[in-house]
Amino acid sequence: MWRALNAALRDAMSADPSVFVMGEDLTRWGTGGGIYGVTKGLLEQFGAARVRDTPISEEAIVAASVGAAARGVRPIVEIMYSDFMLLAMDAIVNQAAKARYMFGGQFQIPLVIRTNGGSGIGKAAQHSQSLETLFAHIPGLEVVVPGTPADAYGLMLSAIASPNPTIFLEHKALYNERGMVTAEPIPLGRASVVRGGKDVTVVATQLMRKRVLEAAEILAAEQIEIEVVDPRTLYPLDMETIVASVTRTGRVLIAHEAPLLYGFGAELAAQLASRLWRSLKAPPQRLGGARTPIPYAEDLEKRVIPDVAAVVSAVRALVKS
Repeated sequence: MWRALNAALRDAMSADPSVFVMGEDLTRWGTGGGIYGVTKGLLEQFGAARVRDTPISEEAIVAASVGAAARGVRPIVEIMYSDFMLLAMDAIVNQAAKARYMFGGQFQIPLVIRTNGGSGIGKAAQHSQSLETLFAHIPGLEVVVPGTPADAYGLMLSAIASPNPTIFLEHKALYNERGMVTAEPIPLGRASVVRGGKDVTVVATQLMRKRVLEAAEILAAEQIEIEVVDPRTLYPLDMETIVASVTRTGRVLIAHEAPLLYGFGAELAAQLASRLWRSLKAPPQRLGGARTPIPYAEDLEKRVIPDVAAVVSAVRALVKS
């Protein structure tokens, strides 16, 4: 996945000279390329004017990028961890998300903020949060959550082309995932039906998408067929694809890594219940993380995030209900 993202940045920068990247240690970490290698080799190809190392100040980085975007260029900002975006919330929420509205559409904010979230590699409580619902709640922001190399490449191209500020949340445990990539943009707001099935729809993104697919193989041996839908973007949200799937199966489980309470799953469950109440065979169900900081210890970290067994158990219970 990190190579797919690197290719998307490279292709976008080659096609449009107004695209540039900026962030902490983009050219100095290890052999270059930022903490996970995504910007590797870009300095050598595009030069220091378009690959910019910044001071260690997320507030300054994002605020500067908002101003640059308002002036007509297309910044791509890397924030080392999504947890650190909380230091830049004024620039993100009060400036980037609202500038187009506040100034009557006189300019756009074509800004991409790249970062990573999620647990699974021992980064502890301040480097492992899943904050996607927080950003999806803010009017004016687009929120992208790719789960495969192909989606990372295609959605990145669309995020860069978008006239709106886009939060591009990668998952740190998926950077080394392998997969075929086609050199085509994927429109924002278009979900993917990853696996077909007739018994239960399971909606999941990123690491939970991977675990749900593993659970699907176990359940298939029990003659339980689950349909897996990956929204790919939380906003814009492709409710039509999700509704169509749940209409076919009559049952739905929404699985996410973020804490269960007040999460994305609650919003989706509410929308589905409102639209499909009379046709559902069972109430929408959610599966999410514990309401606790992510532990550093490996064994404890595994306990607070739903694993494959938890998905299997939740689907079994839903089928019997």
